[in-house]
Amino acid sequence: MTTVCLTFDFDAVSLWISTMKQTTATPLSRGEFGALVGLPRVLDLLTDKEVSATFFVPAHSAGAFPDGVTGIRDQGHEIALHGYCHETPIGLTREQESDLLDRSIEKMRSVLGRDYAPKGYRSPAWDLSANSIDLLEERGLLYDSSMMGDDYRPYRARKRFSADEDDYERGEPSRVVEIPVAWELDDFPHFVFLNKPMYLGMRTPAEVFDLWVEEFDFCHSLGNGVFTLTMHPQVIGRGPRIAMLSRLIDHMRSQPDVHFMTMAEVAVEQSEWLQVK
Repeated sequence: MTTVCLTFDFDAVSLWISTMKQTTATPLSRGEFGALVGLPRVLDLLTDKEVSATFFVPAHSAGAFPDGVTGIRDQGHEIALHGYCHETPIGLTREQESDLLDRSIEKMRSVLGRDYAPKGYRSPAWDLSANSIDLLEERGLLYDSSMMGDDYRPYRARKRFSADEDDYERGEPSRVVEIPVAWELDDFPHFVFLNKPMYLGMRTPAEVFDLWVEEFDFCHSLGNGVFTLTMHPQVIGRGPRIAMLSRLIDHMRSQPDVHFMTMAEVAVEQSEWLQVK
């Protein structure tokens, strides 16, 4: 059986404020497009295809666009953590990173309600500190989706690693399930144009469709893989790209033994399997 996880990073304007350090009108409007145009298109597609997805939401996005985030929830999709304002955990002290996690959860609860209990986390930087997994484990999170130690098979995330020019210690396995990501399976590097710094991500939807189909078909050939796509409403939400995603879902659905799941569902399933192994 192949499991497909459709995931969406609802960065909205937090990406431009924090990661890109651009707070002028035009870059911020790109984030607004994601919230006001791209997200409704994504939600409409998921409703049409009857697919549940996972949305990684910075706390900033929840505060800036609460109707969008409650709309994600009300349509039955999973909402997981994605930083406070799309910041990197690299370079933070353990106390600073811990505080940001707690502030993120608290702000999300201010929008989604006190009973909001996140099951997973994805680093906005797709990178983790030596403390990150330990902190997620302390808060009872089931999974992380920020690393690349496998392509289609979840594994136990390791905590307290160390690395220098003389040695590398992988650390000890945690209770946190790692559901790996890949740049190849992220819409951002394929489609996004940036002029600060200069970055030309201008592939056509047809090119990316072919690339993702080939990745999926290989995953499906393994017989028991998890195929994870990372997308952003402000990127995949443009008309031709959302049409491409629709065709891709149809292709994946046409194959035998393919199921669509949220990442929390995968984490529960994999956690039991990894415990036995």
